[in-house]
Amino acid sequence: MKKIKNYIVLMVFAWFATSCEQDFGELNSDNVAEVPLTFPNATTFGFDPFIEVSVSGSGEIRYEMQIPEASGRTIAEITKAIGGASDINVGQLNSNESYLDAPIQVGATSAVFTTSITEFEEKVRTNSEGEVTSVGAGDELAFMFLVTLDNGQEIVSMRVRARIIE
Repeated sequence: MKKIKNYIVLMVFAWFATSCEQDFGELNSDNVAEVPLTFPNATTFGFDPFIEVSVSGSGEIRYEMQIPEASGRTIAEITKAIGGASDINVGQLNSNESYLDAPIQVGATSAVFTTSITEFEEKVRTNSEGEVTSVGAGDELAFMFLVTLDNGQEIVSMRVRARIIE
């Protein structure tokens, strides 16, 4: 009798497990953009793509962004950018003030965002009293971008970093 009872319980469990419709909503699905935004001049070991910037050189931070030509779309503008430490996230992209003074108009499948260590210090590392925390070798700076395509579709980039070297 106990075997029959266990068999029935197992059958009911199997029935419930296989009868559920897999309805993945917004919160538990992988939200990958239809048109991928890549950073051809960045490399990666692990997670976020990064570039290396010399603190003793020009200090230019330059990110090249690209979407596939086969997508049939172009980048209309880099609408917003945020900069900070490596803990920035999409929520801050929506709530923080943009790093850009104005959107960067593009009209092509590739775009370039250029800034400098000095500008980063002024915009991100200056406190309310005007004191600047300087960027040094070993620091990591991070950026996220909101890119608008020619059809109005918005793409949020992954976080990209700049490793500061000597």
